Amino acid sequence: MGLGNPGPEYEGTRHNAGFILADHLAARWGLGPFRREGPTRLVRGSVRGRAVQLIKPHTYMNRSGAAVSPLRAEPGFDPTADLLVLVDEVALPVGRFRIRGKGSAGGHNGLKSIEGALRSQEYARLRIGVGPLPPEYDDMADFVLERFEADEARAITELLDPMADAVECWVTDGIETAMNRHNRNPRPTES
Repeated sequence: MGLGNPGPEYEGTRHNAGFILADHLAARWGLGPFRREGPTRLVRGSVRGRAVQLIKPHTYMNRSGAAVSPLRAEPGFDPTADLLVLVDEVALPVGRFRIRGKGSAGGHNGLKSIEGALRSQEYARLRIGVGPLPPEYDDMADFVLERFEADEARAITELLDPMADAVECWVTDGIETAMNRHNRNPRPTES
C-alpha cells in the first residue's frame, strides 16, 4: 500500500513518495492502470508467481486506514505477512530507505491511521527518505506537502529500482530476508 494524498496539487510532493513507488511498481510489473475500488485506487496481478495488489488510498493521508478495512474483510488476511506500507520518512535523508517488519508511527499521520484501523503496529513498512527537515520549517506539514527539489527528485528516481527490488524480495521471501538484504546498502551506488 503506497501512501500519499490524491489530486494533482499533491503530485510530486514529498508526502506522496509512497504513491510514486506504487506507480513505479505497477509499471515495472506490467499491472496496468490503477482503478477506483471503494476508498482506494488499486491494481491486481502477480509477481514471480505470487498474487499481489497495489493499493493507493483515495483519501487524504490522515485517513489512510480507511483503505485497510476492505483488506481486513478478506479471508485469511494477516497484516504481519500480507501488508507492506510504502511511506515517506522525514527522519531519513533523501536517497535512503529502510524496510521494517513493525514499529511505531513515529508521528506519521498516515501510519497512525493504519495502526488505528488494524489496532496494531505489527505490519511491514518501507520508509522512503524525504528529509532531513530544514531548520527554517516550523511545521513539518509545510515541508512534506512541497514538491521535491530537482536534486531530490533525481535521488528518488534513482532509488525506485532498489526499493522495488526490496519490495519484490518481501513478496517472495518475506520481511526478514528483505530487511537483511536491503537495509545494508539502501542507497544506489554512486557513479
